[in-house]
Amino acid sequence: MKPNEILTHYGLAFHPFRPDVPIEALWPSPAIDTFSRRVALTLADGGFVMITGDPGTGKSVALRLLAHRLEQMRDVRVGAVDHPQSRCSDFYRELGDLFAVSLGHHNRWGGFKSLRARWTEHIQTSLTRPVLIIDEAQEMLTNVFNELRILTSKSFDSEQLLCVVFAGDHRLPERFKHPDLAPLGSRIRRRLHLDYAERDALTAALDHLLEAAGNGAMMTTELKTTLAEHAAGNYRILMNLADDLMTIGYERQLPQLDEDLFLDVFHPPAKTTRKKKPARRAR
Repeated sequence: MKPNEILTHYGLAFHPFRPDVPIEALWPSPAIDTFSRRVALTLADGGFVMITGDPGTGKSVALRLLAHRLEQMRDVRVGAVDHPQSRCSDFYRELGDLFAVSLGHHNRWGGFKSLRARWTEHIQTSLTRPVLIIDEAQEMLTNVFNELRILTSKSFDSEQLLCVVFAGDHRLPERFKHPDLAPLGSRIRRRLHLDYAERDALTAALDHLLEAAGNGAMMTTELKTTLAEHAAGNYRILMNLADDLMTIGYERQLPQLDEDLFLDVFHPPAKTTRKKKPARRAR
């Protein structure tokens, strides 16, 4: 099977159940949309915000939508950390790459001054804060967290040079309760916790994806409801189930995916075994 055959068969512009769907195909839940709008409205103040949730509850979607919204704003510079586990020296180097600041390998003080000067210049010329997004932030070292807090604070903590977005699982807010990180945890201004989704939210996400991909009728309404009920509130499980059905539906050349296909694939009828007749006794 060629990569685009399945898309052509169902009249799709892109694969709707893969992580790399276009930004316009992502479904902005009311909670994500409200959070993103509030962060954008207060971007001029900088500071720390946090997104948390278990795997599959929508953190990646929230980060993509938030980053896209901020990138559309005039003069806003958005950078994302790729390696949150770095030690301080490597973390400084990554910040230097993100914000185009040349840093010495063994001069943290010089890097500290250079980054703050670059951010201050950006604020003075554009009146907006640069944005730093750190996914899987629960993996960060404690001393790096504290270095970032001091690095981004100015004028006795009355001014913030960056807007920093932390994202992570349930371990992240627990880490901020530790005495070593309590000063940073108390500075988090906005929080979004993503819980397991209700059935209606999951079906709304499916509807949005399929409409954006070009074929809202590829699945019956009954199948969407069934998938949502079997996804355990988890968007990732929902996408994996839908991906399986789409592939099998193409293999069978089905024009539309329905509940019968789901039952056949995931709940096949049990095989019955014929009872053997007892052997006759020899006379």
